Amino acid sequence: MGKIDQINKAFESRVRLGIMSVLVVNDWVDYKEMKELLGVTDGNLASHISALEKKEFVTVRKAFIGKKPNTSYACTKKGKEAFEEHINALEKLIKGI
Repeated sequence: MGKIDQINKAFESRVRLGIMSVLVVNDWVDYKEMKELLGVTDGNLASHISALEKKEFVTVRKAFIGKKPNTSYACTKKGKEAFEEHINALEKLIKGI
């Protein structure tokens, strides 16, 4: 297996890379904050979150704060492990290990 094969295709998108980068260092991040941090549209964020959720890399929590709906995201243990493996594979590729 080549070094490039260790890079996880789920994180090839810059948006997914951004989502995971934010989530691995925060417990929960709400929708509005994530959208502002990444500078993406509603549909773009929703589609990438959905793809990561299907892989069980993120979990979505929907709640109400007062009468307003609130959606927030967290990285799962599986997601954190997969992302760390991805970053390690990139580092090895860069360093030529």
